[in-house]
Amino acid sequence: MDKTLLGGLSPRTFLRDHWQKKPLLVRGAIPGFDGLLSRDALFDLARDEDVESRFIAHDSAGWQLERGPLPKQLLKRPKSQPWTVLVQGLNLLLPQADALMRRFAFIPYARLDDVMVSYATDGGGVGPHFDSYDVFLLQGSGRRRWQISAQKDLTLVDGAPLRILRDFVPEQEWLLEPGDLLYLPPHYAHNGVAEGECTTYSIGFRAPSAQELGTAFLDHLRDRLCLDGMYADPDLALQDDPARLPPAMIDRVADILGAIRWSRSDVEQFLGSYLSEPKQHVFFDPPDDTPGLKRFAQKVSKHGVRLDTRTQLLRSGRHLWINGEAVDVPQGSAGTLAALARDRLLAAVPDHAGTLALLHDWYGDGFLYPGAHGD
Repeated sequence: MDKTLLGGLSPRTFLRDHWQKKPLLVRGAIPGFDGLLSRDALFDLARDEDVESRFIAHDSAGWQLERGPLPKQLLKRPKSQPWTVLVQGLNLLLPQADALMRRFAFIPYARLDDVMVSYATDGGGVGPHFDSYDVFLLQGSGRRRWQISAQKDLTLVDGAPLRILRDFVPEQEWLLEPGDLLYLPPHYAHNGVAEGECTTYSIGFRAPSAQELGTAFLDHLRDRLCLDGMYADPDLALQDDPARLPPAMIDRVADILGAIRWSRSDVEQFLGSYLSEPKQHVFFDPPDDTPGLKRFAQKVSKHGVRLDTRTQLLRSGRHLWINGEAVDVPQGSAGTLAALARDRLLAAVPDHAGTLALLHDWYGDGFLYPGAHGD
């Protein structure tokens, strides 16, 4: 790991003292960093219907929010007016952005979410707000002034199209320059305002709500649930009111549903599938011409393989999941696949029939490609 990324702190110290506890400002976290793409390239992405983007402006009339794809004319507003363009999921689009996100691999991949880039004209920003997840704010080109607060009052402005804090009271303030990094725990109020044109790269982390997890887990169980028998009431008693739900019926159904059980293994299988599932707008591009297994094996034995930036490969013990699906791990492949999950590449693939066949299938699905170094 880069020694400068956390300001000289070891990942262990950072996790102990700062993660979900208190902010951290690091000057020169990535020396020489001034962004990953030009303003024009960013605007091209914002106009793409397959890319999640937003336009935000603020004036005396209030806040304006438009969701992408953004019309070209909107991006030609005078720079003298404060406005912002946000492009989400940059790590799915640019290998350099994926590499940036992986610098934070001291956090499990299951928690990494995405990289968002924000372009702003002078005075532009998205207003004082808070996030429900951890975030690292890395300054690209230009400068942005950040104000932060540990305030408990997180009341939002009524009727605003954005989650704007109604009463933001800043407690600390810094001007970030290219390569500077600011870490904020969840629910830490903050407000960033551009001083001149600037770009900021936000590395965000996934934090599903308890409700989301519960709903998704019950869906997972439903697809695997197998309860024997049918409802029966051979001792049905006559009751005065046919519209009344019979108490005995309630008891019988409670007994049936009480038979539903789950184990830690069920939760493990659920999380592997749920946390590796691609977002709804993510699609994979299979190669136009998939080589036969023999030719594929010859190529990857020398040049290795690399996971596509959109692929999520997670593991727990000997279990693996790729893009929402459990992997039937071939015998003798566990170590190789664990290395691929950890490093997201293999410099060379061993001559193992089961491993090669599985990787060949994944290549055909667009999940990975030959060439550990993009060759």
